[in-house]
Amino acid sequence: MLRIEGRARDLGGFSVRRLLPHAERRSVGAFIFFDHLGPADFPPGQGIDVRPHPHIGLATLTYLFEGALRHRDSLGNVRDIRPGAVNWMTAGHGIQHSERTPPEERAAGHRIHALQTWLALPRAHEEMPPAFSHHPAASLPQIPQKNARMTLIAGTAFGLASPVPVLHPTFYLAVEGEAGADIALPDEHEERGIHVVAGEIEVAGQRAAEGTMLVLEPGPARFRMRTDAKVMLFGGAPLEGPRHLWWNLVASDPALIRRAARDWKAQPVGGRFGAVPGETEWIALPDTPPLP
Repeated sequence: MLRIEGRARDLGGFSVRRLLPHAERRSVGAFIFFDHLGPADFPPGQGIDVRPHPHIGLATLTYLFEGALRHRDSLGNVRDIRPGAVNWMTAGHGIQHSERTPPEERAAGHRIHALQTWLALPRAHEEMPPAFSHHPAASLPQIPQKNARMTLIAGTAFGLASPVPVLHPTFYLAVEGEAGADIALPDEHEERGIHVVAGEIEVAGQRAAEGTMLVLEPGPARFRMRTDAKVMLFGGAPLEGPRHLWWNLVASDPALIRRAARDWKAQPVGGRFGAVPGETEWIALPDTPPLP
């Protein structure tokens, strides 16, 4: 069992803990990027402002515990996400989007606590047309557990399927429960991870507290909540090959990343990545060169 502690990064007023990719583990199932945002408190007039930026070869999944974010993309979608719902954006051959605090939360002051994950697309779908879907909390399956509540965010588990349109065998579960709750992980998926959002759990004699990720070996597995806790269970089938990740771009072939970087640098508004309605700025390409 591999233990990963989140690496905190200050993004100006709030902290993000990055769990994946990690030096000892690049992915778990299709999950190639896993960020734990907050919790962070913003005073009135302040908020999150992630300017438009491009993606290829992945799908982003945003899930909130507290707060709100407004998603805008180059397909014309504008959608606020609030706790318990899912925003799923498939980048395919190219899309750009922004994420900002909605005006009402910004004006009042607010607290944000969220997870953002990227899932690599299967090779056959890496250059598919981009797409976006929003899934309200009420649309996500609930799985009864003693002293706990389990929500199937994406993929399949325990005979149920989420409406989120994943393209690779996947599971992503949110578990919130009381001290003493004993939870089994689905064993139909080969690669599995546990991320502790809040509280403390115990797995095979190892304790794990907030901000810790455990990557499990195949086979039956379960954990016990030592305190009231919030936990994410995730993973799926192994990817059919390695993925390269540079900046916001993911691909099985580095040439796809180099080409996307050139296209963004040449034309960040319009062109291959379209334009985000209502936005007039963007994030410039990093100075570091793309993959050799």
